[in-house]
Amino acid sequence: MATTNRRPTRRETREVARQPRGDVTRQAILRAAERIFADVGYATARLEDVAVEVGIRRPSIVYYFPGKQELYDEIEADIFASMHEFVQDRLAGVTDPMQRLLALLDAWLDFLILRPTAARIIQRLIADHGPRGDNPIEFSDSALRDLEAVIAAGMEKGDFAPVSAMHILQTISAGALMYVGNPAQLGTKREYDPADPEELARFRALQHKLARAAVAF
Repeated sequence: MATTNRRPTRRETREVARQPRGDVTRQAILRAAERIFADVGYATARLEDVAVEVGIRRPSIVYYFPGKQELYDEIEADIFASMHEFVQDRLAGVTDPMQRLLALLDAWLDFLILRPTAARIIQRLIADHGPRGDNPIEFSDSALRDLEAVIAAGMEKGDFAPVSAMHILQTISAGALMYVGNPAQLGTKREYDPADPEELARFRALQHKLARAAVAF
């Protein structure tokens, strides 16, 4: 798994030999914490809640992660590193600018479908800058650069009209966050399953249509 564009956590600076059981516990902590951060946000989440869900004591979490910030950083770093890797796999061998743009949008959408907790955590990051302090793109910069590179290449080749990559991000790309993270917040008569193949196909087709229109001359 890619680990670029993120600072080492204090945990990584320790030379602690772990047994396989310890690795399983660490992964269980990360999975539980991701669900809790997605559900209640950084400020409200407590290490005690994570410990209860995993079935361990709070001091056991501190063995792996010195505090809540380090635990959260590990999760956010993994989300964006994994998303970047997912995108690069999808873009490999695709040379046509429009197809690269659609492949990137599809990759983001499919990644969030597979990991809906990531969609909710990113939504919370947009609303609450607290966890990242004065460096909001500490971990998300790779995703921004992926989109900027695709848009810039399309304009350089003359296939795309001049357009801001950040406008594409805030309109078309952001729709995937809402689609995946918000299906149960629209009232019982409007709920849907984002992973339903037919529902997903309709949303994907609309996103493609909007993307084509956004870069057209």
